[in-house]
Amino acid sequence: MALDTKEDDKKSGVASDIQDPVVEELHKQAERLGMLYLDKFPKVKKDALGVISEELAKKYKMAAFEKNGNSVKICMVDPGNFEALNILRFISENSGVELEIYVTAEKFFAEILRQYGANAEKVIADAVKSLKEDRDFEGNVVDSKDLAKTEGENIQDAPVTKLLSVIIKHAIEGKASDIHIEPVDKEYRVRFRVDGVLHSSLVAPKEVGRAVVSRIKILSNLKIDEKRKPQDGRFKIMEDGKSVDFRVSTFPVVDGEKVVMRLLDKNDKEVGIESLGLIGKSREILERNIMSPYGIILLTGPTGSGKSTTLYSFLQILNGEDRNIVTLEDPVEYSIEGINQSQVKPEIGYTFANGLRSILRQDPNVIMVGEIRDGETAELTIHAALTGHLVFSTLHTNSSIGAIPRLVDMGIEAFLLSSSLQVVAAQRLVRRICEKCKEEMHIPAAMIHNVKEELGKMDVREIKKYKVDMGREGGLKFYHGKGCDACAETGYKGRVAIYEALEVDDELKEIISDKEGNETHIEEYALKSGMVTIRQDGILKALLGMTTLSEVERVTKGSLSVGGDTDDDKG
Repeated sequence: MALDTKEDDKKSGVASDIQDPVVEELHKQAERLGMLYLDKFPKVKKDALGVISEELAKKYKMAAFEKNGNSVKICMVDPGNFEALNILRFISENSGVELEIYVTAEKFFAEILRQYGANAEKVIADAVKSLKEDRDFEGNVVDSKDLAKTEGENIQDAPVTKLLSVIIKHAIEGKASDIHIEPVDKEYRVRFRVDGVLHSSLVAPKEVGRAVVSRIKILSNLKIDEKRKPQDGRFKIMEDGKSVDFRVSTFPVVDGEKVVMRLLDKNDKEVGIESLGLIGKSREILERNIMSPYGIILLTGPTGSGKSTTLYSFLQILNGEDRNIVTLEDPVEYSIEGINQSQVKPEIGYTFANGLRSILRQDPNVIMVGEIRDGETAELTIHAALTGHLVFSTLHTNSSIGAIPRLVDMGIEAFLLSSSLQVVAAQRLVRRICEKCKEEMHIPAAMIHNVKEELGKMDVREIKKYKVDMGREGGLKFYHGKGCDACAETGYKGRVAIYEALEVDDELKEIISDKEGNETHIEEYALKSGMVTIRQDGILKALLGMTTLSEVERVTKGSLSVGGDTDDDKG
């Protein structure tokens, strides 16, 4: 066994910032025995875990965490345990591997030990074995009497339950917003949506996938024998002391049944204006208008563009004892203390329109309507705003300008719209550049020209609000992430919103009334009044190093790549 210390310590990147008395004593003990010291949680490689079985790891508090060829790194909590050292010597001689032994604290070893349970390949193999041995599984659901138990002597160790636990754990640790479990030919594929982009996680045999889907349906209180039509449900779990809600949707497809689970982390519900990404004119318009006593503030954008998060942050600002805030949502994503939140249930006739009628009898100051889906809801929203209420809502349109003709198409009279509408904002989410691997990148000259042309349409004073120097020495600088462990080699970590906000002032009210919400006339006015478009906001945030030009192009469908592609197309 190799028991080198100083040089290997540098090579392995092991930290030596020792402050805790217990840790310091362990460090001294390691030095006396000629062993290395591990004082941080390492990146555990799956192929290394098999060197020492889970049973031996638990019994002797030792585990392998890295394997490179014939060299294996082992960590131990008790380096003085001669029985454990004899076992390691036996493993080394019989397997023909060189062992590097590290001494580590109990807390770091516990984290490594947890990786045994998170080894998806092993869990899938156990699930296949269990289904073959314990059940005649021929496309039918797993015995609900076994799976329905959420507590009990053996349920947490059941292979299917354990596999679902691994999937959920990986999704939470990876900051995924959605989990997709879907049949593909003879397998079930698991994908996570991280920062708006889907990534494959693992593939399981079809019978295991069906069992996992059945388990999810039981947890969500759905009918497990109903596979012909979609179902919706939800369940809640505690993970590392945090409560995480899962919104579940099942959907029948050709090869079976697909499940999508939306993760709703209640601990992330409080989002400030700063972290939303609101800068400059858009921020000024929205901050000013959310303090209005009445009127409508609309947010537009596709599903998953962060509209609800933005609205929740506005409600948090207004939340106080002097205001009665009532929301009507589908579904209620986060519970906010001090706000009356209600979930619509169309199956029993409790729709947005019916709910809004009831809300108006609840003496509200502020109303949030989750989405304007039809003319009746739009009409009631207008009525609420005209009778002295501040109303927040969302609408599915491609731009802020497009929301006005869309409402007119729903049957709203243009003069009523001009009297009630305060602001229409649009937003998209772009991925943030990973701060740990961010670096300057080369941008083709033709693209730089296009960027300058786009920003040349803006008022110089608006650009200054972003603290971007257009005339700086060396020209415009753009950045990307080259990829590292922190961002799983994607170059991105987290997301930020890009916005445009159109304020309905007196002149625009007149245009809406006279031109019946004509989109061309509204667009002409918006550009003349100096509205910062969503694309311009995105480019300026790319110049600030928050995101990349390719991300701005991806969500705005612009033509920034004319003249050459950017270097950061990592997907």
